[in-house]
Amino acid sequence: MKTVIKDLPYEQVLALKPEKSRKPLRPGIFWRTLMRVLSRGELKEADFRATYTGMERLGRKEPCLILMNHSCFTDLLIAQTVFADRPMNIVCTSDGFVGKRWLMRRLGCIPTHKFVTDFVLVRHMKYAIEKLRCSVLMYPEASYSFDGTATPLPDTLGKCLKLLGVPVVLVRTYGAFAHDPLYNNLQKRRVSIRAGVQYLLSPQEIQEKSVSELNGILKTAFTFDNWQWQRENNVRITEPFRADFLNRVLYTCCNCGCEGKMRGKGTRLSCGACGSVWELTELGTLEKLAPQAASPALRPPHSFRSVPEWFAWQRELVRQEIACGSYSISVPVEIYLMVNTKAIYHVGDGTLSHSAAGFVLDGCGGKLHYEQGPHASYSLYSDYYWYEIGDMICIGTMKILYYCIPRQPGDIVAKARIATEELYRLCGKRSQQPPARTDRQD
Repeated sequence: MKTVIKDLPYEQVLALKPEKSRKPLRPGIFWRTLMRVLSRGELKEADFRATYTGMERLGRKEPCLILMNHSCFTDLLIAQTVFADRPMNIVCTSDGFVGKRWLMRRLGCIPTHKFVTDFVLVRHMKYAIEKLRCSVLMYPEASYSFDGTATPLPDTLGKCLKLLGVPVVLVRTYGAFAHDPLYNNLQKRRVSIRAGVQYLLSPQEIQEKSVSELNGILKTAFTFDNWQWQRENNVRITEPFRADFLNRVLYTCCNCGCEGKMRGKGTRLSCGACGSVWELTELGTLEKLAPQAASPALRPPHSFRSVPEWFAWQRELVRQEIACGSYSISVPVEIYLMVNTKAIYHVGDGTLSHSAAGFVLDGCGGKLHYEQGPHASYSLYSDYYWYEIGDMICIGTMKILYYCIPRQPGDIVAKARIATEELYRLCGKRSQQPPARTDRQD
């Protein structure tokens, strides 16, 4: 999927008028039918089936909040099929509206900036439920999973459930990640997809429970490991490209400790520093083929047969770097801005830095300087092959988003997300106040 890109000087982008926030629209039967028809081909190829638990408790015309785990774009097709007879507004990323705002609004989409404090979103969700009498679909993880396991949920989610006061329905997909994992550059695999649709909480249960208890229920519901599911269900992925770009996820060699030298190609993952090679098997395990001696100057060697275990080890390395004060990233980037939904504006290049003090973006010949502290968000909007442009890190505010495309070898997108989450966690209890940011425009 591509988007509308325009080259424009930084000053001219800043001068563009922002768009007014608009209330969501109720999707009509034509648009709901169209989405269902467009979904049929891919879901038929994936032999899609759904099971339902407790859904008889939900009234046929009763609005609800639908919470769904997020593995790939196919998730939207699944939701449109499962809830075909139920009008539904969909919370989605604001850059998805670029170049197609009219269409997205008629499909019932509600835009929001990922991992940016959005006071308007809940108001729009309440409007959809109370005034439009629509259900609302939300992906509480906000971003696709990198390693096939759950990503952090916001602590405000339990409070949101209380504010909305409607039944909560959980949708868990099985096989969607294996079908189209984010790291694999939109190369889809032949994997059957299943979905479990469960009536999770009634309005009375939500009222009786504390915000902390609700958050605990949601955290349990969104705990999963897609690679483990694949092994336990004997799901074989035979495509010869299954390890392509796996280095985006596993960016540090567990044998020699070298970072940014990993390469995923075909069915293998290899290290350009020490020569170690792993085979990603049809069942999703990692088998070491060419063990090499680890350099004593680097970290001691480890052995992992699962992608999530390797990824968790990388997270621990980032924690150690933060603890000893050595964590730092600084890379040249191409800079894109979003100030409205008419286009994503390419304004030039610059440097993106990340440390314990947060993000700093400088560019456009010294005209752009933006800082974002570690309190700003519990996670980071980062993506692979974003709109077929490149790997991306996004920071910003409700008024302006800065999309940064790294322009040097080495994979930093996953590490930056991990570090953002760890730095936020170390900041202590999450503040309920709007994050402090500075945005100097010269």
